[in-house]
Amino acid sequence: MLVIDGAAFSDFAGFAREFTRLLDDYIWSGNLDAFNDILRGGFGTPEDGWILRWLNSKLSSAALGYEATAQRLEGLLATCHPANRARVEADLARANSRQGPTLFDQIVDIIRDHGPGGTESEDGILLELV
Repeated sequence: MLVIDGAAFSDFAGFAREFTRLLDDYIWSGNLDAFNDILRGGFGTPEDGWILRWLNSKLSSAALGYEATAQRLEGLLATCHPANRARVEADLARANSRQGPTLFDQIVDIIRDHGPGGTESEDGILLELV
């Protein structure tokens, strides 16, 4: 079982630091594609299934809500490939309108994709939001 505590951070950079604390000799910089790869194993996470217990997840839901989502998308917009610009702009408009998934929702979805019923369920990750 690996445990992260939503009371230990108040923004996405803090979440990245808190999650990196769980990894062996790997620093995760906050890229969600890399996060997905980390959950497959080999970066300090167990190889044969595990539980991720997220303490104070309601605090995290608020900290990684629409404001954090918009902030992340603004950063992506500044560096994304021109072919992705329209999609990122549309996602940013939705976040600014408080619609669509938040950053918290996206992270939870990525984790759950590696558990029962997910497209990468063979990784055997169970998420407990506490």
